[in-house]
Amino acid sequence: MRFATPLVPARLTRRYKRFLADAVLEGSGAEVVAHCPNPGAMTGLAEPGMRIWLEPNDDPKKKLKYGWRLVEHGAGHFTGVDTALPNRALAEALRAGTVPGLTGYEAIRAEVPYGEKSRVDFLLTASGRPDCYVEVKSVTLSRQPGLAEFPDTVTARGARHMAELAAMASAGHRAVVLFLVQRTDAARVAVASDIDPAYAEAFTAARAAGVEAMALSCSITPEAITPGAPLPLA
Repeated sequence: MRFATPLVPARLTRRYKRFLADAVLEGSGAEVVAHCPNPGAMTGLAEPGMRIWLEPNDDPKKKLKYGWRLVEHGAGHFTGVDTALPNRALAEALRAGTVPGLTGYEAIRAEVPYGEKSRVDFLLTASGRPDCYVEVKSVTLSRQPGLAEFPDTVTARGARHMAELAAMASAGHRAVVLFLVQRTDAARVAVASDIDPAYAEAFTAARAAGVEAMALSCSITPEAITPGAPLPLA
């Protein structure tokens, strides 16, 4: 998935009120306010002075003219901070048939109602095959080299999704939780049970009920984010 507008580099000044970030554009030195599209803790991703990448826009309906998209870590590594991008990137990959284990479906629908007042990220269907319910989780936390973890904060919504996927599996459908790792420095993925024990318990129960767990890496540059090869679950 290519960014609609070329990203521009900046230095982060501060992140505040969850959805706002002050930054200084490289080159011009202009101080700007950017939308931070990530309500999570963003542990290790919002330190003052970090090099970040912003997406400019000229939409008159938007109050802020920049959106924060990436953190650059050096050595060519990036983390994507926009929690909406994984679904868009995965939708492209699903339609292109490039997601291992999720190919061969005739129809791909997004945001389909299911469970109790929820919408599944993707419902994949094909004649002669069980319906496949796919929940996507954006993974950005890393507290030790090479290991990406989810979640980065308590997520009651995430635990509910696990229970709803378990119900789909018990009803004879295929159910998948897909961890899309928006970090290029990750080699494996784990559930952060110390951060959210309830989510970890719900994840374990869902797996026991037949829910599949997958993890995918991402290729990330200031030009595009593309789902890549599978990663092992630790």
